[in-house]
Amino acid sequence: MSKDRHPSGAPWRNFYGRFRGKTIRAAQHDYLENDLAALSPGAVSWEDNPDRIPLDLQALFGGRDVWLEIGFGGGEHLVHMAETYPEVGLIGCEPFVNGVAMLLGKIRKAEVENLRVHPGDARDLFDVLPDVSISKVFLNYPDPWPKKRHHRRRFVTPEHLVPLHRVMRPGGELRVATDIPDYVRQTLEQVPRHGFDWLAERPHDWREPWKDWLSTRYEQKALREGRVPHYLTFHRL
Repeated sequence: MSKDRHPSGAPWRNFYGRFRGKTIRAAQHDYLENDLAALSPGAVSWEDNPDRIPLDLQALFGGRDVWLEIGFGGGEHLVHMAETYPEVGLIGCEPFVNGVAMLLGKIRKAEVENLRVHPGDARDLFDVLPDVSISKVFLNYPDPWPKKRHHRRRFVTPEHLVPLHRVMRPGGELRVATDIPDYVRQTLEQVPRHGFDWLAERPHDWREPWKDWLSTRYEQKALREGRVPHYLTFHRL
């Protein structure tokens, strides 16, 4: 077995965030036990899909355009998009189980049917997404990893951007929302290097949110603390 492989065959991938918080309420246990499996996009894990067979998005969404939200937090933006665009299929990716449980509760309440959930690392999902299959991607308030020595842990690095480019359709839209100026800097340095074009022409284009934007609890916290949101839009070349 190669030293850079897990016994399951998966590549060794460091994960630096949290998988679980201190408390999961009884109702959230119910969502996880009874709703999550039915909302899975398919076999994503290496244990279930060691040959990394691509997901059948046609079977999942019936030929709809497919959008992806990476790190959906509590899920409010993802459910909002599912309600606003019922003609689109959405996949949400989030490794933090408490956030997954919160999303499942929102899905049950909203009764949206065009949404699937991957409760894990986005890199594992990229492995099994077909080439040029995703037409829009949301990265809202990603973990800022503020210490300089941790910047390599941010999403806007080659480890994530190379496979992201592969799975996105030419002309597909990538949206990045963040309140961290240095995250803006790294995003504007790295994302265009990996096959994306920044669409801003004037300050309004990154200072004002998208017309269909739903302000999340993370953004509201940033605003209360005096931080300024930035809204960056890219097209996949």
